[in-house]
Amino acid sequence: MDETRLKVMEAIARRRRVTALYNGTRMTLAPHQMFERHGALFISALNLDKAWRSDDERRLGHFKLDGLGAAQVEDEEFEPLPSFEAAAPRDDDVLLMAV
Repeated sequence: MDETRLKVMEAIARRRRVTALYNGTRMTLAPHQMFERHGALFISALNLDKAWRSDDERRLGHFKLDGLGAAQVEDEEFEPLPSFEAAAPRDDDVLLMAV
């Protein structure tokens, strides 16, 4: 199993933040779930580096796992978004794990 996948799975299971390069940009993510879409793995995560106008505006983005590199699980925990419900984003997606 791929090292990035294992680290993201650990972060979801332990509710830990992840720092990673995503398509060349360093990000800090709070991964809420992992799902499969058309044979590719994705995570739904809150980008903690993004400047949100308000807490109510914050929402999960979907990141293709293949685009993540140099992933590191951080010691800092995160609380899932209050509105989060574990579910695949689309009907044909397959939810694999969630916080």
